[in-house]
Amino acid sequence: MLRYERQAWSAGSRRVAGVDEAGRGPLAGPVVAAAVVFPADFLEAESGRSLAGLTDSKQLSESRRAHFFSLLMGLPAVLIGVGEADVGEIDRLNILRATHLAMARALSRIVPLPEHALVDGRPVPGLPCPSTAIVNGDGLSLSIAAASVVAKVTRDRLMAELDREFPQYGFARHKGYGTPEHLEALRKHGPTKHHRKSFEPVYQMNLDL
Repeated sequence: MLRYERQAWSAGSRRVAGVDEAGRGPLAGPVVAAAVVFPADFLEAESGRSLAGLTDSKQLSESRRAHFFSLLMGLPAVLIGVGEADVGEIDRLNILRATHLAMARALSRIVPLPEHALVDGRPVPGLPCPSTAIVNGDGLSLSIAAASVVAKVTRDRLMAELDREFPQYGFARHKGYGTPEHLEALRKHGPTKHHRKSFEPVYQMNLDL
């Protein structure tokens, strides 16, 4: 899980960020990205200790994600940036460009700016530092895995806040994804201001209103 970090370190970049996102697919809520920079010596030492088991957030239970999130947020030596693109930006730009914007914002919130970014997925234009795109990187890089956990837990908590505002939609349970429960709530109550109007079936429901 340190292959790509070591490549970047050996090329002269010491501040290497892992970058990942959460929330590209849901019908509601923002897309959230996170960037995480570990000191090289810390990551080498802790990859088999406190960070053992850290991987793609989708492969972790909710309790394990919460464990690693608390661990990461409590480590003074670890730099973390979080960025998001809201529903208006998603509808205006499209979800891919909005995701790229959220990633750029996450990196820009790390001071000093990372020297290199390891990004999950395909190449991302417009980032504020050089980057390497790694398909399925959240299972291949500890830095990206850490970013995936921070992004996922942050977004899940945002959706839990929306659930308190709009309890009839069940956001805390499905996190905005198009589950049968969510689709039924949409049919019954219509879209909220937090729904992505450019996404089917929300788009069609707006046409029908």
